[in-house]
Amino acid sequence: MGDSTRKLCSALGASSGCSISRQNVTTVMDSSGDPGHPSVRTTTSGPSPDTDVNLKKVLGLWDGVGFIVGTMIGSGIFVSPKTVVQYTGSVGMSLVVWVATGFMSMVGALCYAELGTTIPRSGCSYTYILEAFGPVPAFLSMWVNVFISKTCSRAIVCITFANYLLQAFLPECSSLPYYAVKFLGAAMLCLLGYINCIGVKLGSRLQDILAITKVLGLIIIIIAGVYHLARGNVSHFLDPMEGTIWDVSSFATAFYSTLFTYSGWSSLNYVTGELKEPHKNLPRAIVISMVIVTMVYTLTNIAYYAVLTPAEILSSNAVAVTFGNRMLGVLSWIIAFFVACSTAGNTNSGLFTLPRMIHTAALEGQLPHFLSFVHVRYYTPITAVIATTTLPLLVLAIDDIGKLLTYTSFINNFIGLLGVLSLLWLRYKEPDRPRPFKLWLGFPLLYLALCVFVMVFPVVTRPLEIAVAFALAVVSLVVYFFTIHLHYKPRLLSLIMDKVTYVSQVLLHCTPEEKCQ
Repeated sequence: MGDSTRKLCSALGASSGCSISRQNVTTVMDSSGDPGHPSVRTTTSGPSPDTDVNLKKVLGLWDGVGFIVGTMIGSGIFVSPKTVVQYTGSVGMSLVVWVATGFMSMVGALCYAELGTTIPRSGCSYTYILEAFGPVPAFLSMWVNVFISKTCSRAIVCITFANYLLQAFLPECSSLPYYAVKFLGAAMLCLLGYINCIGVKLGSRLQDILAITKVLGLIIIIIAGVYHLARGNVSHFLDPMEGTIWDVSSFATAFYSTLFTYSGWSSLNYVTGELKEPHKNLPRAIVISMVIVTMVYTLTNIAYYAVLTPAEILSSNAVAVTFGNRMLGVLSWIIAFFVACSTAGNTNSGLFTLPRMIHTAALEGQLPHFLSFVHVRYYTPITAVIATTTLPLLVLAIDDIGKLLTYTSFINNFIGLLGVLSLLWLRYKEPDRPRPFKLWLGFPLLYLALCVFVMVFPVVTRPLEIAVAFALAVVSLVVYFFTIHLHYKPRLLSLIMDKVTYVSQVLLHCTPEEKCQ
């Protein structure tokens, strides 16, 4: 029996009788050994070309493109135009904000492309901040993402999915059943969680399919808008700057809304470790995706503004559905269905990306060790995927979860700021480090200035949000100080973690990353 096999058996709590070959895993409980810890025999059968139990490089260029496009095009483009018009006041300035945000996001994405090719590990900003500034800022970014921001946003997206799906099939229902919405959202979350547990390629293929449905939905809107304009309905564009709100803080708040809609551009950086030839495919996938999304977003907004007035947009809770009712008639349910597909794609992306951050943080000792385990056959971070699925299910039980998500906007932008600062600091600290993809220095400096702009000016109008964001940061630092810096762990908690680790490996057939021979 090889050394790594003995390690696996030891991790499973076995004292004897453990053998590993390939695939189809079965677990048998023996009566021999310590009565308190019955031995576990894990066997697998079937050929495998690769004996490493770790995350595999299985994603190609077009997987990356589909992944980014499928992540970025969420429910925001179907809803956010209302907020942009509210803070810009005119059609023309709204379009300027959408295009400018696309450019800003492209610059930020290219900065992260350099970071991803320089540090080709999964985990995105957590990994980059950890390497540049150490464990404390990295723990802060991970804490906010895992336990607050991503968890709350995933729960909200699940509710949005259920609302729009039910609206598509029950258009005459004015008030959807409360618990039906909750249970449908939870069912979608559990199904996608299961898919991401049993295969990286399967989750990626599903993301590609959902990305196509999103783009098809937006193409329908664009074609309808072009048709409306071709019939001579151009009155909304005759004086596009009429009613513009010339206020810097309002512009910054409008950028806030559009940045949320473009926010998925860094999604591929979470899975860099599973991307084939990341030094080539990461920047290519980012550039292709950003061009596609910026063009689609701009044309979609032109279609919205061609059909709806700013007043109609402001009075609508879902701009795309209002547009569909006006232009598609009895087929307007299609828009609601595509919005549901968009939210499902956004959820699938989160269940694909966030577990990689959890996996990396657990490997660094900042989360329980069992969250770093990989399935011995599917090569997925199965325990991290289950954790990512479970947390939003708990949040779904809360009635008002939107406010908590709003409070994290400031600190999320601060994390983005730390990401670009990581790039600048690593360039200064390690100027001779190989960089397969290197930007002109002006781009990260420009993105740094833009991040400061969208962070500073909204402070005047939303001081409560900033205060709560800092309070959340303080809580995370207190947790870090006691659990990691002081290594304080109550005995009961240690016993629970040991049992959870043991049970996870027995039931889920997962192990720490290593070679099984």
